[in-house]
Amino acid sequence: METTLRGVGVSHGVAIGEVRHMGTAVLEPPAKQIPAEEAEREQGRARQAVEAVAADLIARGNLAGGEAQHVLEAQAMMAQDPELMADVDRRIAVGSTAERGVYDAFAAYRALLANAGEYLAGRVADLDDVRNRIVARLLGVPMPGVPDSDEPYVLIARDLAPADTALLDPTLVLGFVTEEGGPTSHSAILARALGVPAVVALPGAGELAEGTVIAVDGSTGEIFVEPTADKRAELEAAAAVRRAALSASTGPGATSDGHKVPLLANIGGPADVPAAVEAGAEGVGLFRTEFLFLDDSKQAPSEEKQVEAYRKVLEAFPEGRVVVRVLDAGADKPLEFLTPAEEPNPALGVRGLRSLLEHPDVLRTQLTALAKAVKGLPVYLEVMAPMVADRTDAKAFADACRAAGLQAKFGAMVEIPSAALRARSILQEVEFLSLGTNDLAQYTFAADRQVGAVSRLQDPWQPALLDLVAESAEAAKAEGKSCGVCGEAAADPLLACVLTGLGVTSLSMGAKAIPYVRATLAKHTLAQCERAAAAARATDTADEARSAAQAVLSGE
Repeated sequence: METTLRGVGVSHGVAIGEVRHMGTAVLEPPAKQIPAEEAEREQGRARQAVEAVAADLIARGNLAGGEAQHVLEAQAMMAQDPELMADVDRRIAVGSTAERGVYDAFAAYRALLANAGEYLAGRVADLDDVRNRIVARLLGVPMPGVPDSDEPYVLIARDLAPADTALLDPTLVLGFVTEEGGPTSHSAILARALGVPAVVALPGAGELAEGTVIAVDGSTGEIFVEPTADKRAELEAAAAVRRAALSASTGPGATSDGHKVPLLANIGGPADVPAAVEAGAEGVGLFRTEFLFLDDSKQAPSEEKQVEAYRKVLEAFPEGRVVVRVLDAGADKPLEFLTPAEEPNPALGVRGLRSLLEHPDVLRTQLTALAKAVKGLPVYLEVMAPMVADRTDAKAFADACRAAGLQAKFGAMVEIPSAALRARSILQEVEFLSLGTNDLAQYTFAADRQVGAVSRLQDPWQPALLDLVAESAEAAKAEGKSCGVCGEAAADPLLACVLTGLGVTSLSMGAKAIPYVRATLAKHTLAQCERAAAAARATDTADEARSAAQAVLSGE
């Protein structure tokens, strides 16, 4: 009998196939004491396993390319963390085996993350994956990973580590469903980059029996277990309509009555540019420069290396707009040379612009590199600061840009409610705003963006979040300046129409989402988008907001 389950849809499309479950490594090795004379040998075994796993992660990243490469390189750094390795060595020195020392050291670090307010809970899945890979190598058991299958299937997992998601074969893995995660987890981000339909935060997903046929709708978050022939036909027809709309939609983003809404791409570096160009991106709305800095957590990249990376991106968009976010470090992206070693709650501490203002040399080098990279190029460069709280922050950033001789527009990200509420004040110092809806939701609702248990509060359809978007857009309009969205909210085609109706002037998203958003915007007038936005804001829950907007845009 057909039943329906609902999680959080994070990657568009429909997948119908049999369930296959993710394999896992042995999680806990046996506890046994070793004689003191074996400690050095065991420490060597542990180091070799760590280096082998790190090398494998880097190799997977090189194969995957793009954003996946940056994520996997960061995970490799996690495996080689010197403090973790020192703890492993200490545990082995007092009698643990290599595998037990690794297991216990990672468990202790895991507990530290939880005690830090769980901001890093989303990285716990990455940490567990690294631990499992190292322990599996030491025990000589199979690595965790996707199941072997000659036939296409729908993958089910508690969560998917970046190492697994990055190398999924879309010809075999029709889609995936996870129990954990949220709209901004690594699984969700990489699923969108791959173009694989995906649903996350589905309680009980692991209880679906192997071989069960399910239909996954990555747009609505619905899972249909043992779908009827009629339901299959309905889903396949809807998918065909979507594909036809995508192929017919080309050119710049605009509503059906010609209101222009530039559609830009979120990228992590030069490797992501080809996909953005292929999708028809009108430029870059978020260039996450921190991935360049994650190559070496102990020191910042040289000015020359930064110039080279920035220029490759800028050259790809002649006459286009490229918005660069300066280094956003801290919290889940700690860097030894920049962020404090210990903070009670990193999410509320020294991160983003706060870190850069405490290390002006790092900011100065980056801004100087951008000034050199753009020289002589016919591109519209805009540079923005992350985690701007107030006008004082905005002024400090603008002053630093001018001091570096940067010929560009200076902007501020709206990720903290105070910035939305005082947007007109901030716009006295900068020329544009860019809404980071992921962090803005996190700080508005006190809901960790990586924890599945609070994913409903991370839903970008929450009316309170829409209110803050509207406040920011209205402030920008009053000041004659622009206000874009570069968070994951922009990748939802229906929500893109609502954001347009709220007054947002540009939308930036993963490259794979651009055709969906372009096609949906082209079906509606600006007035329809405005009515949908008003209807959504008049509700009390995310589900009600979504339904209200859908009703307006479908003419119900």
